[in-house]
Amino acid sequence: MSATADGVKYSPDWLVKHSIVSVEEKLDDLRRLMGKAEGDPVRIVGVGAGAWGSVFVAMLQDSYGHFREKAVVRIWRRSGRPVDRATAEHLFEVINSREDVLRRLIRRCAYLKYVEARLGDRTLFADEILRDGFCLNMINTPLCPLKVVTNLQEAVWDADIVVNGLPSTETSVVFEEISRYWRDRKTMPIIISLSKGVEAELVPEPRIVTPTQMIHRATGAPVENILYLGGPNIASEIYNNEYANARLCGAEKWTKPMAKFLRQPHFVVWDNGDLVTHEVMGGLKNVYAIGAGMVAGLTNESATSKSVYFAHCTSEMIFITHLLAEEPEKLAGPLLADTYVTLLKGRNAWYGQKLAKGELNLEMGDSIKGKGMIQGVSAVKAFYELLSQASLSVKHPEEDRRIVPIQLCPILRILYSILIKREFPPEAILEALRDETMHDPRERIEIAQTHAFYKPFLLGQQQLPSK
Repeated sequence: MSATADGVKYSPDWLVKHSIVSVEEKLDDLRRLMGKAEGDPVRIVGVGAGAWGSVFVAMLQDSYGHFREKAVVRIWRRSGRPVDRATAEHLFEVINSREDVLRRLIRRCAYLKYVEARLGDRTLFADEILRDGFCLNMINTPLCPLKVVTNLQEAVWDADIVVNGLPSTETSVVFEEISRYWRDRKTMPIIISLSKGVEAELVPEPRIVTPTQMIHRATGAPVENILYLGGPNIASEIYNNEYANARLCGAEKWTKPMAKFLRQPHFVVWDNGDLVTHEVMGGLKNVYAIGAGMVAGLTNESATSKSVYFAHCTSEMIFITHLLAEEPEKLAGPLLADTYVTLLKGRNAWYGQKLAKGELNLEMGDSIKGKGMIQGVSAVKAFYELLSQASLSVKHPEEDRRIVPIQLCPILRILYSILIKREFPPEAILEALRDETMHDPRERIEIAQTHAFYKPFLLGQQQLPSK
């Protein structure tokens, strides 16, 4: 057989050869840019092994891992976390349902331990099964085998590219430890953060802290070396070659070459300079996704109710980003698509739906078996506390008085009351949506776009004097 393009027939061997050359050329281009000598591979390390972190590293391993003299791909995760019996039994079913996975484990002499775990004769550990391509938070989607390192110093001390796959709640602590291992480095690595959460600081003045800021604070790495990757993606679907796109945000020095390096036929990566909007939206979408899941669960997936919720929550997101950035990118294109897919199918939406149906409860915490950290919960608390500060007061849009910004965000307020204060059941979110006094979402957007509420210090920025 042969493939045809522009009237010219190409053999499968030609296509394979030239697709490999293309991938290797991308790797060589990056190596030249980094000043890598022959025989000195580009060292890529994933820090954190949640679903998206594991998939991202697995895609890099699939693309570049076989160029062993030019690239080394590894992932760090903590050792010692046992796999419970029920998960081991389910994992055994997954293995036996996939002939390719079954054959691979048999070839690697790794199948027997899964039989023993299924019988209850052995305990498996999360780092152990990750080596065979199984992420504990995504058992149903086998990945390629990964090189797993459980010693953080060994993993990162000489890394050229570090992929942050940690939740925002763990980013500062882990990167503070990493900074100790980088003290003697002459150059800092490129750091790509996948984390989509935020933290709030209220003293000495209120401000939001994003994962890229946490990394910069902890390590002292140049801001231009720290990038954020966001996009409309579900980890398991991307690894199964569903078409997706993403934006790599940050300084142009590295976003352009790294976007080229990360790009694959089914995963298109664009470079973008608006780090603030994309990273803040990455945290906000998880906040509102929990509410979207509640609405879906409480209304039997009513399209009308979900669309009403979507209108209100996106207007609040736009309002909040205008507090943090003077000219934030519009909620359109990939930014809107990222919000849409997270509200539709992400783990935070799943969590909200399970809460609404009574299949989960808040006493279980925000780290859920088989799903990992539900980052939207801590982000609800962070944004609520930040926007409740009197020092951020703004003029009421209709009355001659000042109010704190949270008063203009009714959805965020009710999510805080449900998830953090636990004053109301999930049903309260429908009551909030049906409040007859609620303003048209358009009005909130118009208020935001006047720029009257911009607070540059919320991200540690200085407001430029007006010309």
